[in-house]
Amino acid sequence: MKGPADFERVDSGGSVTLRFTGNLSLAYIGDLPQRLNAVQGPVGQLDLHAIERIDTVGAWLVHRFAREHQAGIVGLEPDEVHLLEQVTAAECPVEPARRVSGPIPRVLGEIGDAVVTAGQTLYGLLGFLGATLIAFWNVATHPSRFRFNATIHRFEIVGVTALGIIGLMSFLIGIVIAQQGAVQLRQFGAEIYTINLVGRITLRELGVLMTAIMVAGRSGSAFAAQLGTMKLTEEIDAMRTIGVSPMEALVLPRTIAVVLMMPLLAFYSSLIGIIGGGLLCWIALDIPPITFVQKIREVVPMTDLWICLIKAPVFGVIIALAGCFQGMQVEGDAEQVGHRTTTAVVQAIFLVIVLDAVFAVFFSGIGWK
Repeated sequence: MKGPADFERVDSGGSVTLRFTGNLSLAYIGDLPQRLNAVQGPVGQLDLHAIERIDTVGAWLVHRFAREHQAGIVGLEPDEVHLLEQVTAAECPVEPARRVSGPIPRVLGEIGDAVVTAGQTLYGLLGFLGATLIAFWNVATHPSRFRFNATIHRFEIVGVTALGIIGLMSFLIGIVIAQQGAVQLRQFGAEIYTINLVGRITLRELGVLMTAIMVAGRSGSAFAAQLGTMKLTEEIDAMRTIGVSPMEALVLPRTIAVVLMMPLLAFYSSLIGIIGGGLLCWIALDIPPITFVQKIREVVPMTDLWICLIKAPVFGVIIALAGCFQGMQVEGDAEQVGHRTTTAVVQAIFLVIVLDAVFAVFFSGIGWK
């Protein structure tokens, strides 16, 4: 039968030992803490050979008394020694390294952290791209695993429902380009070259770029939020449990939809932008629509259309990968969904602009000017 915790004082050769007996657990400690506080004089050793059991409360009591009296502890089993070590470590945690104060070191530290985070994210994106390609190969070699209905549904969400907002944005951008170009060219009596400006910059650059930014804001954020929510509710884990690959069922349909719809949306955006510019030329510069169309055909080379159609699917891959990758990284709580969604949009837009600059240099280098 377990007895209450107790101790006796043993004096031997000028050294004082406290010999504990009974059960050193919360239910049996009783008034032991008060009696230990009443112990006078130095104590050299705490003997725990005769105790029946010790829990965290008892270990803390023994540790505190030993610390105050600089006493040694003997008689514990290996498990009990480990418990005492854990109690000691909890009382004296390792202090984290202090960060260097001051504005300049702090800014440099934040820049360093941002560079490390960017490198880790880029590495993760490359790995995610590899996983997507593997999923695409698996579906290509086993066509029955292709989720046709899910892909068609994404076509509607990414493409059809975006026609209105992309068309309005492109129309207004075309008007702005034509208006600003006409104001500047009027100083040199060269308003007719407003058509060149509208046609080339809209078809070659702004049509596909603004479409990519809009798709990243609409579809990229939706992908991150959807997959992040599914990750939190453990739907993705459940899919893996029943043998369904999330890459094939969730990521691949979204990626295919964005890649195939981006060229169509970019061409549509460029066309609407040219129409907006032509309308302003007709109203402000008295350039008839027939003259505008004839001039567009003369000054806009076919290479501008090819550049638009080449860049569009590449931008689509970036947008889909950024959205799905960030969504799959969600863990912890619902706040992560919002954080990852924002990161997906910013990441996609940044990478699209960087790639657009690379494409501009590349196409100029091969003579597509």
